[in-house]
Amino acid sequence: MNREEQISRNLDWVTVTLFIFCVVAGWMNIYAAIYNPEHPIWIFDKGFFDTNSGKQLIWIGTTVLLIIAILVIDYRFYDTFAFFIYGFFVFLLIAVLVVGTEVKGSHSWFRIGAFQLQPAEFSKMATALALAKYLSTPQINLARFRDQLNVALIIAVPPILILVSNETGVALVFSTFMILLYREGLPGIYPGIFLSIIVLFILSLVFEEWKIYVGLAVLLGLVIWAMPRYERKTKNIVTIAAVTLCMGLFTTGVDWAVNNILKEHQRNRIRVLVDPDFDRKKTGYNVRQAKIAIGSGGLIGKGYLQGTQTKFDFVPEQSTDFIFCTVGEEFGFMGSLIVVGLFVSLLFRVIYLAERQKSRFARVYGYGVASIIFFHFLVNIGMTIGLMPVIGIPLPFFSYGGSSLWSFSILLFIFLKLDAHRSQMLSRW
Repeated sequence: MNREEQISRNLDWVTVTLFIFCVVAGWMNIYAAIYNPEHPIWIFDKGFFDTNSGKQLIWIGTTVLLIIAILVIDYRFYDTFAFFIYGFFVFLLIAVLVVGTEVKGSHSWFRIGAFQLQPAEFSKMATALALAKYLSTPQINLARFRDQLNVALIIAVPPILILVSNETGVALVFSTFMILLYREGLPGIYPGIFLSIIVLFILSLVFEEWKIYVGLAVLLGLVIWAMPRYERKTKNIVTIAAVTLCMGLFTTGVDWAVNNILKEHQRNRIRVLVDPDFDRKKTGYNVRQAKIAIGSGGLIGKGYLQGTQTKFDFVPEQSTDFIFCTVGEEFGFMGSLIVVGLFVSLLFRVIYLAERQKSRFARVYGYGVASIIFFHFLVNIGMTIGLMPVIGIPLPFFSYGGSSLWSFSILLFIFLKLDAHRSQMLSRW
């Protein structure tokens, strides 16, 4: 059996099929988002490849070539050169700050002719590979502080550079690696602290400071009251009280940080999340129009190419950040449910594949793939319906953009390549 036959036989075609469905559905919605019923441009018309849907079709074609290259390269390449790939993209993140092009206030793009590439998108894949390489090293134990610190450094470098280039949304994606680390043995206290910070941050935006302090005081009393008598030692009570005080101080710090660290447009996005009626003509306009577009689709939608909110540019960025609005308007609740089901199926399939790996490297990387796709899926759809702040991250395989399509495709197919050779990979648990 030659290499091509072996790859074809062992490749997980269920995941490949889900990927194809996502890409095709994504392109159809990009075309629908820019479709003008008065002046329709079809695939063979002059100027078609100057439109977003035409350019995306070119990106899809080049993606196929990338996938072939990934599947042909020896599977050991990704393990052997994981740190080199990581270092290369860290270098690109530094280089783009110097020679990159500014797009919509973000200095994070390389311009290549009529096309643009964003290294920040690919750095997520590189970081997942680096984490997989480090965690698959013998004797690594995430219960040890030294290993926790090393992992934190690997994760922290790319988002710091991305933040410098003013790409807050992409930088936040790296927080999702907490899922991967917890699966690999990170003590539960860290995810607990992480979730507590998120909850306290949201509460600090919604409620007045004194109300939060009262709530924390009540919570402290309930915790002490619920403790068994033999646990009500002075040391334990002081520890719980100190944690509660820290939580209170954090809520105080949130207000200061929002007003003194965040830029005005970032503060406004947070205010829109808390108060949907805030600044309805400017900052709140995007979310308001997105909700109208999705809600107007009803149960089964207006029909393909029949949308009005997206066709006439009521929804900004309708082929990129707000592509899900086109799904909701033209295919309604049922179409939206199918798209959500498509992503959920893809996520569960990737997790299933990750769990069946014989090497820790492949398993860790698989969870990295699932974590990244999950974050994008959750936040992108959440921000179109007003449940998440608008932070400008694409919906995987759906949103227009070559960097996004390339990065997610590379991310996924490296894992499928590793899975195809799982019986040959050394087991390092």
